[in-house]
Amino acid sequence: MDAIEEENEGPMRLTECAHDILSSVIQPGDIVIDATAGNGVDTQFLAEQVGPDGRVFAFDIQQDAIDQTALRLMNADLANVTLFCVSHSEMFEYIPPEYHGFVKAIMFNLGYLPKGDKRLITQPATSIAALEQAVQLLAPGAMLTILLYPGHFGGDAEAAAVEEWCQELDDEEFQLDSVMVDDPVAPRLYILRKLDV
Repeated sequence: MDAIEEENEGPMRLTECAHDILSSVIQPGDIVIDATAGNGVDTQFLAEQVGPDGRVFAFDIQQDAIDQTALRLMNADLANVTLFCVSHSEMFEYIPPEYHGFVKAIMFNLGYLPKGDKRLITQPATSIAALEQAVQLLAPGAMLTILLYPGHFGGDAEAAAVEEWCQELDDEEFQLDSVMVDDPVAPRLYILRKLDV
């Protein structure tokens, strides 16, 4: 794994970094997934990238997040998104079978809903289950991004679990990079590419 150290990499900068990275692989008409819709920033980005002929599937367990995302999409006049108020750990059964192995990009922005209840957070077990499914859904050459927040309550355990999962990936099947600062509680971004083997 290659680590790219950045100064002043707050959550917004890392979100923008993930967008920049994914914009190089997403094409109009692609199938993509936002595994954690939250307030819809990543969902909107993905919808704009794939265009009207593409398709976005977005997941969140909180109805507030789904409602916020739906409003954001409506205001941006984007109709190419299917929203699911279910755990990202159930994505395999909600993504139509014909798209399995053909998804071009998947975004994970873990933690809690911004401006929401900070006690409601993503959990290591469901996030790892979702990641296991996500790598099966990816097309060869596709990318997956994971934004982690070890600084909030419960975030350190989830970050440790996800990082351990990342380290166990087969480097003949996946290329792993990261963007982080030298601070154990700072947000960090992992970028996973499924190799075209």
